[in-house]
Amino acid sequence: MSEKLTVTERDTLIAPLLASGWTMVDGRDAILKTYVFANFVEAFGFMTKAALWAEKLNHHPEWSNVYKTVEVTLTTHDCDGLSALDAKLGAKMDRLVEG
Repeated sequence: MSEKLTVTERDTLIAPLLASGWTMVDGRDAILKTYVFANFVEAFGFMTKAALWAEKLNHHPEWSNVYKTVEVTLTTHDCDGLSALDAKLGAKMDRLVEG
């Protein structure tokens, strides 16, 4: 079972994600980011790559895709909040987009 991040861990792990465009979700201990791609194929390609990493980490996002836009919410349900897995998957998703 994952553990909820401490205040210090949030400063270390979540703050860089917030600086790169992730936002806190109102009313939940979760982070959200919207990725916009050139077209549907690029959006779906991102989701495919991210899905492989999610499976490796055994940590799966809440996400949706409409045409070229992918909206991702990360939280860890078994600890009812943000864990190190969310920080790891969020950072990996950002790196996938960067190249």
